[in-house]
Amino acid sequence: MQLAINGGKKLRDKPFPAYNTIGKEEEEAVLRVLRSGKLSTYIGSWHDDFYGGTEVRALEKEWAEYFGAKHAISVNSATSGLYAAVGALGITAGDEVIVSPYTMSASATAILLYGGIPVFADIEEEFFCIDPKSVESKITSKTKAIMAVDIFGQPSDYRALREIADKHNLKIIEDCAQAPYAKLDGKFAGTLGDIGIFSLNYHKHIHSGEGGIVVTNSDELAFKIQLIRNHAEVVIGAKGYKEKSELHNMLGFNYRMTEIEASIARVQLLKLKDLVEQRVENVLYMEERFKKMPFLKVPPIRDGAAHSYYVHILVFDEKIAGVHRNRFIDAVKAELPPTIMRDDSAVLLSYGYVKPLYLQPLYQEKICFGEYPFNHTEREYKKGDCPVCEDMHYNKIITHELMRPGMSRDDMDDVVRAFEKVWENRGELS
Repeated sequence: MQLAINGGKKLRDKPFPAYNTIGKEEEEAVLRVLRSGKLSTYIGSWHDDFYGGTEVRALEKEWAEYFGAKHAISVNSATSGLYAAVGALGITAGDEVIVSPYTMSASATAILLYGGIPVFADIEEEFFCIDPKSVESKITSKTKAIMAVDIFGQPSDYRALREIADKHNLKIIEDCAQAPYAKLDGKFAGTLGDIGIFSLNYHKHIHSGEGGIVVTNSDELAFKIQLIRNHAEVVIGAKGYKEKSELHNMLGFNYRMTEIEASIARVQLLKLKDLVEQRVENVLYMEERFKKMPFLKVPPIRDGAAHSYYVHILVFDEKIAGVHRNRFIDAVKAELPPTIMRDDSAVLLSYGYVKPLYLQPLYQEKICFGEYPFNHTEREYKKGDCPVCEDMHYNKIITHELMRPGMSRDDMDDVVRAFEKVWENRGELS
């Protein structure tokens, strides 16, 4: 049977079903807010409404209780949450923060915003999160924090990272945007560092369109995050701040979540457990089929961890396949249709994830705010800095989203059959 990439008939034309978690409950929540007439009650000065309105505060209370955190602070995006977290730690010009290179760009640009220097540590070959051994090798007298990313839905190795952080008096920021409801040693991802950041962006497990939640058990860090969220510089005087150190990084922003977004997020939170369990069930179903393909490896789950599968990862073996991963996946994609509501993304299947961040022009040219903050460091960013990450990205990792809730077993069977068809006819790709 000729491959579609070479002019043959596609294995499937019918679009895959949408991942749509919005229902009547969310509609009713939005209408409740609209009828109240209060779409936001934030005031950017010292006042009871400095902390937001009824829906925002209810969401924060419910989120903190759900995940077992002392504080939950809503923001308008996980990116804003990352920025506020770095600011709350007091990162300043020339301070170094060790971060994964295999993550969305904001994990590192949050560091640059405050004049800090991102230092990229390599990733683990099996789990793809930041490698604690690489982290420890990057620590200097300028290191102030570790930014760990629970990539693809699996928690980082916080046992080892906490040991390193305590040894060197460092804080841990946990970027948990892709791993809500994941766990390590019985604790929820997002609560495993000093500050955790969740995402409510539209293509995450649950969403409010845009939005994010920051959690912490520290009263001091929570209040600083609340200040940064809402024009800190006009509030600190009224709060009686006197010490210079307390004012550090207290230039504030408007990172505030609206009442409508908060009302949607409250309903979505109630759906999280079931949605993650469906992802796990779907992944297990597909992996039983993928395991029979000799050129694919199903990655393990960390001991003591529970995965929440933002995306599903497969590892490609070019030696067995006899063709490069990119060529193979292009052929699989040619056999499959796009997904409803994500038509502009074509087939939700890709090779690699994101280009290692240090290879982006920002780091190669070392230009951010002019030369700042790179003029505070002699560090260079070059190819080969994180060899595991580069090998995984350019040669081995396959990512796909075709295991989301809404995908039937027949739908998932078609995905697997597309891989099988290309494997059986791989000679056409030589």
